Amino acid sequence: MTGVRRVIEFLVTRLLRSRLGVALGIAVLVLGVVGAARLVAGPADLTTGLSNRPTEPITTVHPTAGDDGAISTTTTPTPVTSPGEAKPEQVAKRFVVAWLGGSGLTAEDWHEGLRPLSTATLMDKLAGADPAGVPAGEMTEEVTIRPRSETFVEALIALDSGRLRLELVAPQGRWLVDAVDWERS
Repeated sequence: MTGVRRVIEFLVTRLLRSRLGVALGIAVLVLGVVGAARLVAGPADLTTGLSNRPTEPITTVHPTAGDDGAISTTTTPTPVTSPGEAKPEQVAKRFVVAWLGGSGLTAEDWHEGLRPLSTATLMDKLAGADPAGVPAGEMTEEVTIRPRSETFVEALIALDSGRLRLELVAPQGRWLVDAVDWERS
């Protein structure tokens, strides 16, 4: 008995406390955890091949949340016009004709021609503008409308020396030009 006892004491005191003993203990522990995980997971599916890719797309957004992608699948809103009022493309065309037709007019007359087609904000911005400074002479294409909402559209007009972009708003169903942007070609 004393021989067995000495072997056990040797294993406990010398071997298990040495680096080799600690390494063997960690190896046994790791193999035990891996073996237990394989038993719990069940048999492997051999039809999946070497890939661990999911079979379905990974969705990170709730299906009812809106899409913020570059390509929209929603329909473009239709601009709403009150009965008897001009449509946004008509207002944009009238504004461009008045804007371009300023040569020979005084600044006051030119502003008065733009006033019924413009918001008060735009008229304030145009307060110091002179019709002689209009950089174009005539329209070269018809007005193109890009609806952004039911009460906001963008109008693009090709002119002889560039492109005019108008922003039109219709908070009460009556379309008015709210911003003018000029791009020389």
